[in-house]
Amino acid sequence: MCGYLAQAQLLVAQLSDYLLPELFQMHNPRCHFLIIFIQLISIISFYHYVIPIRGEDNNTSAVKVDVGIILDLETDVGKVMHISVLLALEDYHANASRGAIRIVPHIKDSKKDDVEATSAAIYLLKDVQVQAIFGPQMSTQTDFVIDLGNRVKVPIISPATSPLLTVKENPYFIRAALPSSSQTKAIAALVKNFDWREVVVIYEDSPYGFGIVPHLTDALLEISSLVSYRSVLSPSANDDQILKELYNLNTKQTRVFVVHLRPYLASRLFLKAKEAGMMSSGYAWIMTDVLTSLLDLVDHSVIESSMQGVLGIKPYIPRSNQLNNYTKRWRKRFRQEYPDMDQIELNAFGLWAYDGITLLAEAVGKLGTTAIPKLKKPDTRENLTDLDALGTSEVGSQLIDSMRNTVLKQGLSGDYRIIDGELQPFPYQIVNIIGKGEKSIGFWTEKDDISCKLKNGKTAAKCNNKQLGAIFWPGDSTIVPRGWEMPTSGKKLRVGVPLKGGLEQLIKVERDSKTQAVTATGFCADVFKEVILSLPYALPYEFIPFPIQDPLTLPDYDDLVHKITSQDYDAVVGDVTILASRSEYVDFTLPFIESGISVVVPVRDDDRRDAWIFLKPLKSELWITTGAFFVFIGFVVWVLEHRVNKEFRGPKRKQVGMIFWFSFSTLVFAHRERVTSNLTRFVLIVWVFVVLVLTSSYTASLTSMLTLQQLQPTITDLNDLIKNGEYVGYQEGSFVKDVFIKRMKFDSSKFRSYITLEDYDDALSRGSKNGGVGAIVDELPYLRLFLNKYCRKYIMVGRIYKAAGFGFAFPKGSPLVPDVSRAVLKVMEGEFMNNVIQKWFGNETGCPQKDETAITSDSLTLDSFKGLFLIAGVSAGSALLLFFLNFLNQNREILATDDSIWQKLTAIAKVFDEEKDNSNSMSEKPSESNGSNAPKLLAASEASPEILPDLPLQIPEIRISDGLGASPAAEGFSTTEPGTPVHETITDTIEEI
Repeated sequence: MCGYLAQAQLLVAQLSDYLLPELFQMHNPRCHFLIIFIQLISIISFYHYVIPIRGEDNNTSAVKVDVGIILDLETDVGKVMHISVLLALEDYHANASRGAIRIVPHIKDSKKDDVEATSAAIYLLKDVQVQAIFGPQMSTQTDFVIDLGNRVKVPIISPATSPLLTVKENPYFIRAALPSSSQTKAIAALVKNFDWREVVVIYEDSPYGFGIVPHLTDALLEISSLVSYRSVLSPSANDDQILKELYNLNTKQTRVFVVHLRPYLASRLFLKAKEAGMMSSGYAWIMTDVLTSLLDLVDHSVIESSMQGVLGIKPYIPRSNQLNNYTKRWRKRFRQEYPDMDQIELNAFGLWAYDGITLLAEAVGKLGTTAIPKLKKPDTRENLTDLDALGTSEVGSQLIDSMRNTVLKQGLSGDYRIIDGELQPFPYQIVNIIGKGEKSIGFWTEKDDISCKLKNGKTAAKCNNKQLGAIFWPGDSTIVPRGWEMPTSGKKLRVGVPLKGGLEQLIKVERDSKTQAVTATGFCADVFKEVILSLPYALPYEFIPFPIQDPLTLPDYDDLVHKITSQDYDAVVGDVTILASRSEYVDFTLPFIESGISVVVPVRDDDRRDAWIFLKPLKSELWITTGAFFVFIGFVVWVLEHRVNKEFRGPKRKQVGMIFWFSFSTLVFAHRERVTSNLTRFVLIVWVFVVLVLTSSYTASLTSMLTLQQLQPTITDLNDLIKNGEYVGYQEGSFVKDVFIKRMKFDSSKFRSYITLEDYDDALSRGSKNGGVGAIVDELPYLRLFLNKYCRKYIMVGRIYKAAGFGFAFPKGSPLVPDVSRAVLKVMEGEFMNNVIQKWFGNETGCPQKDETAITSDSLTLDSFKGLFLIAGVSAGSALLLFFLNFLNQNREILATDDSIWQKLTAIAKVFDEEKDNSNSMSEKPSESNGSNAPKLLAASEASPEILPDLPLQIPEIRISDGLGASPAAEGFSTTEPGTPVHETITDTIEEI
């Protein structure tokens, strides 16, 4: 203490030497008082300032709390955090009131060694008995120290970034820095922003390195991207090993690299990448947050020569006056503590160390001013190891509870929030390396994704309200790299094509006998070549034939596509249909032609030469139903007319014949029999209408059959193939066989495979009974080719089973797929597609019948006339019911007798068979004079026809009317007024004739 006072006196003396000569010249008593006051204030201020810096107490009543600090002071990051820890404690003590708790730091250097860090922790816990430990900074060192903290119940506040260290499993662990996993979504958003599908991760072989990989992989999968390759570098790798790995990466397609290395190893990587030509146009490099935050530790010459155009992300630290003032203090203190070291800049780890120590100090301050007890030793006298003798902290649980959920709103790094022991993510800043430093081009937050402006007003340079500002890529390029290139190994794109002996219009493969060069022609090959030419870059390729009709292995198109997964081919081109099962292991481009599955069958012979063609307009069930109704209507008419109409009476044979004759005569409207019952007329009106519709429909259908030449299929329903046991043909190696077996339950033994269109024709011509087939099932492009050639012999029937179409196949996740799909759309929208279809498929309008895909029979069915028959049946049935009800009512006295049922039925039948007397139903009786004259006139007419000389002139008119069935008098509808005996006599005479 005396030494400190001596220093204070020396300072006062220096001030006196400077101020006294001026003051004494004033000869004023007040000046002497001012001199004494300045000396007193100087001594007090110096004493108050110096003691806290040295970590000593100027007040014996202050409560001391020992805190351990474990840092790697041999590293630049360790030194940065060391200065921040000292300044944080100084600021806390400077703002503390008298009698407050004083934190005594005990700093230990781990010397980049895990054992040293563990030894330092044991020393601090056993000998010093600290109440908390800040550090270590390395993840491997922190792992064991956390276990010690859990055992002793002492909080461990560590800036280690490895996500393998979890706060959930370690209740006394507080992470004072962001874990490396927190940046993975920001990296994924950056990859998505540029539509990159694959990335290569380069990381060091350490817990710091491989801890990020699973989290980054998951984040990329969420945006449909993936890690195509993982490049692991040893921290001790030499330049030759780094260069060898870079050459290996250069042979792969992916050109987007995520670098998760520490500054020393990263600087060597970029130097060698420049040497390998991988810092040129077309490459994209992304640095993770640790490397970007510590970019000032990388040599500036390396940045200028080998890192231009690299992108990086780092936690965004908002600038403030408080931070600017602190940065000046920090630089000055760094020069004092490390005078022989080159100046380095304050970084995020230094700011987090300051805020972390501040939170720890505030938590310690909440313990109160009572003495803090030492660690409680175990109650045993046995010889204990260092670990067993550590004891447990009595205030550790209070400290950890105070720190696990707390917020430092005005921290140097911004809002420093600890939730459940984990530092919460900051907004990430995206930077672009240009010149000697970095340029901000945007930001990322989990809520707003990538943007050029934060809500606090911070804007990236030259943002212009876009997602990101202007970016300069490697090679001084402003064009966004597409993220992949063809490998530099010199290999071309290996394209597998099906080799088969038929249907060469779609794909034909030939090999030159001299040069062995493979060429592919046909519709699919021409479209592929045009698509490749439409790409915005050159894509060399070579065709490799794949035999489909190999009699030994019997391969199919699925085997061809599987060659991609086995890495024998880089793509497959041909008549390959896009199927859900195939898309599980390859990626298809958009289809370049529509497809579907249908059936082709032979057409029938010309039916116009058939002697029984007149029966074909109506189906058999319609013929039967019509005949049954003719008989039924005849029976109804006979029942209604039997008692009242002489035409329907007589011998039984005559009555049965009348039933058939009358009903069938209505077919040509030739019935001449009179009907007297109104119910009969009602039934006939409806039935004549039904007959009219039937005859008209029959006439139209028969006319169509006789006058129009039609191509009718031999089979109109696919179920007929199954019922008749027909054989079905399909293309060798096609998937359509499985489709019909699964969907239509076809017998697999009923399928026969063919290769060429001529084979199809021959098989259909022979038929199933002669070793051929009854139908061909295939995809529409093949069937159209077949029908273009044989359109008058065969026809397409049944419905079309939809398929996605033909597409080009590539490996799963291939970056070529989106580019080729866009090129396919461009080709399909142009004139080229029409020309190539005309070239290989010919004129599709040359045969009108080929487009008929749904053929049905021209014969009329019962379904079309169900309504008419229903109306006719109900009408006739209702009339019959009314007649019987009326008849039974008229003969109810028979039913009222006591006879047996059989006797009653017999009596009813006899009454029904008797002719009904219609005398009461005639017109009103004439007067007596008229009545007496009528018989006389009738008798006279019988004796001598000359009595009525004018009658023959009227008889022809009456007969004609009766013949047409339109005379009201003949039908019993006399409208003659009463008292006209001449008319009655004429009528009776005509009836007798």
